[in-house]
Amino acid sequence: MRASAIEFRLRMAIMAVIISVGAWSPWIDATGSARRISLLEWLPLELSRTGLASFTFATPLVIVLASLIAALGATLRVWGAAYLGPGTVNSMGMKAGAVMADGPFRYVRNPLYIGSVFMVAAITFILPPSGALFVVVLLAVFLLRLILAEEAFLTRQLGEPYQAYMRAVPRLIPRLRTILPATGLKPHWLLAVLSELTAIGVFITLAFLSWRYDNQLMTQAILISFGASLVVRALMPRASSTTTAAE
Repeated sequence: MRASAIEFRLRMAIMAVIISVGAWSPWIDATGSARRISLLEWLPLELSRTGLASFTFATPLVIVLASLIAALGATLRVWGAAYLGPGTVNSMGMKAGAVMADGPFRYVRNPLYIGSVFMVAAITFILPPSGALFVVVLLAVFLLRLILAEEAFLTRQLGEPYQAYMRAVPRLIPRLRTILPATGLKPHWLLAVLSELTAIGVFITLAFLSWRYDNQLMTQAILISFGASLVVRALMPRASSTTTAAE
């Protein structure tokens, strides 16, 4: 069930491939059972057909929902990266230094992975509905495997301090109140923002461009933010020590 070391190293590429296959959705053309329509367009139509909401109300409702999901993903990614450090977040391999118990890591063990789930969920709004389902299911399974692998690695490397942290902080469902005191670690917000241009770009795309219903334009905007993120990450120094999570 746990991801291998090579999967961890290639995690960004694997995620990109899964999203690309979902966007392509070759099964739609193969079966001819449905025309290509994005989830952003499909959801308002279905809501209006079921009578849950009028089409004129459902259309902005879905756009706002997609934007909120993207905003949550970007917030968690930037917040986590600010405390963990972009060098650690972008590390190609698992490393262990000291247990991170500050920022969002006081409330949930894997805020960066959760942020990735929300970011990808926001991206699926520009995919066909079946492609969106494909991406969400496969990415959820893949990220869970990464989490299990990383937690096993950190348990071996850090021992009891990390086990105590695991007992105090939930894996995926944030605890609204934390029993862990803040350590006073200073977040690096600018570096975090620069390292998370993809998540920020997804939010900007959904919040400001989705109203045009131009899937090609939105895809290009996300690809540009992803490319910019890769360039910035490549220029950032790698961390020499890490904490509870890397991606």
